[in-house]
Amino acid sequence: MTFANDTSALLLAAARNNAEWCADVCRRHAFSGSVWSSPRRTPPLYPDAVTLTPEASAAEVLGRIDTVSPGCSVKDSFAALDLTPAGFRVLFEAQWIHRPAGAAAPAGATDGRLEWSEVESTGELSAWEAAWDGEESTGLFHPGLLTEGIVFLAGRDAEGVIVAGAVASTGGGVVGVSNLFAVDDADTDEAWAAVLAAVGARWPGLPVVGYEAGDDLAAAVRAGFGPLGPLRVWLHTA
Repeated sequence: MTFANDTSALLLAAARNNAEWCADVCRRHAFSGSVWSSPRRTPPLYPDAVTLTPEASAAEVLGRIDTVSPGCSVKDSFAALDLTPAGFRVLFEAQWIHRPAGAAAPAGATDGRLEWSEVESTGELSAWEAAWDGEESTGLFHPGLLTEGIVFLAGRDAEGVIVAGAVASTGGGVVGVSNLFAVDDADTDEAWAAVLAAVGARWPGLPVVGYEAGDDLAAAVRAGFGPLGPLRVWLHTA
């Protein structure tokens, strides 16, 4: 698939990519029409539904998910829904981002202070998750995610401890970068450089997408990303 500078097509691809990542994490591949959804509560930090097109309606989304048990959330990929009447509030807003295929990785991918490699075993995956969530691991990232289309990248310090990382996943004709973290904020730019170098080596012909907000968005812009459009995540509170 060729996107050139087609922002609308890239937005659709970014939403689809993110929905496929959510589906893989949640092990629920319920795609229908303009929505990916799970009829049962999803794991913490993952939405119960993701809109795939700006035409998705509130009724279409809400009719597919459990709004009764606590914690229901919806990723409104195009900031197009008003779920307030259904008892939701906006949890956060963010910006979809994009980096063209073939763009050179920013400086720092090979000359930083950390040693970077792909996670290859279930033990490494558990250690990666513990570093990502502050050692409050819940087994969110299961071994089934260690596939050809998904890469967990780990940055290790001089003692071999994972202190930074990111996920890159294919889907929708693009590569999505998510869950990027650095225990020390000073390593954030190096984390972006490392994951973009890995993506460029593995999938050189695919654009890179993701979403970020605040300081994380600023770091992505430093790494060469540009904005695509807004999204919202809604949380059910009633």
